[in-house]
Amino acid sequence: MNKRVYFLMIVAFVVGMVELIIGGILDLIADDLNVNLGQVGFLITIFSLIFAVGAPILLLLTSGIERRKLTLISLIIFLVGNLVTVFSPTYSVVFIGRVISALSGSLLIILCLTIAPSIVELKYRGRAIGLVSMGVSASIVLGLPIGLLLGNAFSWRAPFVLISALTILSIAGVFFWMGHVEPKPSSPIKQQLATLKNRKVFFGQAITFLFMTGHTILYAYLTPFAKTTLGVDGTWVSVIYMIFGIAAVSGGAVGGTLSDTWGARNTIIATTVLFTLVMFTLPYTTFALPVFLVILVVWGMLSWTLAPATQSYLIELSPETSDIQQSLNNSALHLGIAVGSLVGGLVIEHISVEQNATVGGLFVIFSVAAAGISMYGQHKLAEQRG
Repeated sequence: MNKRVYFLMIVAFVVGMVELIIGGILDLIADDLNVNLGQVGFLITIFSLIFAVGAPILLLLTSGIERRKLTLISLIIFLVGNLVTVFSPTYSVVFIGRVISALSGSLLIILCLTIAPSIVELKYRGRAIGLVSMGVSASIVLGLPIGLLLGNAFSWRAPFVLISALTILSIAGVFFWMGHVEPKPSSPIKQQLATLKNRKVFFGQAITFLFMTGHTILYAYLTPFAKTTLGVDGTWVSVIYMIFGIAAVSGGAVGGTLSDTWGARNTIIATTVLFTLVMFTLPYTTFALPVFLVILVVWGMLSWTLAPATQSYLIELSPETSDIQQSLNNSALHLGIAVGSLVGGLVIEHISVEQNATVGGLFVIFSVAAAGISMYGQHKLAEQRG
């Protein structure tokens, strides 16, 4: 395995922390800037939407730039966005900082995901994607508790100070150790977007969107779910987040290894089916905290086992547009987060938080169906691993 892949994983972790880190410090930001929680929550929504839409567009616009240079430029812009947030006197300035961070961050994540498989041997492609995905998943699941810890100990600006410092270290690392990486020739935009007209590719992308929507319907509201169904306090909620985070981080590596050794298609089907069972089972485990924690670990691992397998599968489906497929898949992931957060909020408002897991499970069933539609009629490809 090329050691640069591990560095890309670290960069992905630093960048990904920004997306959900606000979730744990909503009240602190609202009090300091004299706005309501809904306005602060919108900072997460706009970030996810920009992440989803910006990545494929920016990837196309920068297709001819050498990758090390582009990564450095993007990291510097990302640093500026976080510094704007750190020193922002008003909500409007924080909003601008989030937009800057989201635009540059979306490009950085897709750069990490596309560079990693291109600098390793074919037999390590799934594992390379899995490692970067592990960085992304770690940042998403650990960003919230890290933000909660630093925000309560110092101020809501402290988490962004940490991210700024880590970004500076990442810039130094890329400058001294990344090495030259030539960009791949880019297909015309019409040809790239036309791939979604292919049933297999379209539903292959839908797998991630529906899966992440179902997952986020519960995960985004795990705090009220745990407090309501388990009767735990804030300390135990932090413990639950940390357990989930550790399990989710390992899931990315497991997914990459399974994709390489067992095949991307088998991994996708097994993961989506098992995840569906877990989502429907979760509400029935809350009678005992130890039982819930066991299922929580399984839920955490499966939540990020899918990503590397789906990305490998999309590369197999359309190798000539592999970069745009990974970019679109990243978009599908963040659209899933945005839609899942919205649906989860509606479930809480109109039904109850106890039903979030069940509603989420329904969306994951749709992801199983999407996988079946995408793979239907395909002859199983023999994957040669050296």
